[in-house]
Amino acid sequence: MSGFSQLSVSSQNSQGTKRKWILEEDVVLVAYMVDLYNIGTYNVDTRFKVGYLNELERMLEKVLPHAMLKSKPNLE
Repeated sequence: MSGFSQLSVSSQNSQGTKRKWILEEDVVLVAYMVDLYNIGTYNVDTRFKVGYLNELERMLEKVLPHAMLKSKPNLE
């Protein structure tokens, strides 16, 4: 887990500037991706089905409303 805590993830927003992810966002993102995988609704073998990014965005909005994470470009 120590390697995970030092992971620094960034994504570009619509203006082309990079956004730095914080640890809390990383943890919630990974947990929800595991949930989506385990539910099976968005799971097809080793890939996610179309629409999983939008569902992930909705899930994250409930827990991290001020993060304003969007499926594109943040989660993609």
